Amino acid sequence: MSSDDFHATDESDDDLPKHGLKGPEPEERPHPEGRRNSQGIRIDPEAEAEHEPRPAVISALVENDPGVLSRVSGLFSRRQFNIESLTVGPTTVDNHSRITLVVEEPEPGIDQIEKQLAKLKPVISVGELDDDAVRTELVLLKVEGDEPDKVHAITEMYDGQTLDAGPKTITVQLTGDEQKIDDAIDAYRQFGIIEIARTGYTALARGDQATVPGEKPGTANEPTRPKNVQR
Repeated sequence: MSSDDFHATDESDDDLPKHGLKGPEPEERPHPEGRRNSQGIRIDPEAEAEHEPRPAVISALVENDPGVLSRVSGLFSRRQFNIESLTVGPTTVDNHSRITLVVEEPEPGIDQIEKQLAKLKPVISVGELDDDAVRTELVLLKVEGDEPDKVHAITEMYDGQTLDAGPKTITVQLTGDEQKIDDAIDAYRQFGIIEIARTGYTALARGDQATVPGEKPGTANEPTRPKNVQR
């Protein structure tokens, strides 16, 4: 077959791409269903509409590496997740801390928070707590001291403790669940609240259930199993 015959039976040079193989034009290519939400996660709009935001308490065991909190907060900032509250403190294992996060997101968002947290290097294990978990928060209230007897009565009613009392101000400490704290704050408003400091939830799983996957409740200095162990 001559070269002329070859060109006559094949595609013209104008139809061939200069590099690689010829393919469909961009507008002719198939596109995946759905779109991405504000966190960059591909979602089905109909499925997303079915999920109302709900509060979730998430516990994470982390290594006490420098900057661990900035990494966690940076993750939430990049993904545009909102942290309702965050507490952190030591555990029974040296060089480990527990971070307790309260968030309010749709179900897919809560799932992504857990998955993205688990990818961070200092995070050992992470999980959402059940609704029956033991959870509490602490609040310090500084109120006007003009009616100390009435302030004391409210403090006793909510099982609080007076930490400081002077001629002008009284500072009290309260602990309990969110509803109890909210009710107590409303009761103190009549005296004039000067300052308030509120921690947000800290929480543990109830009974002998592990608070995060792999944790060994009731033991000290016994490390949580590493990430590569199946949960």
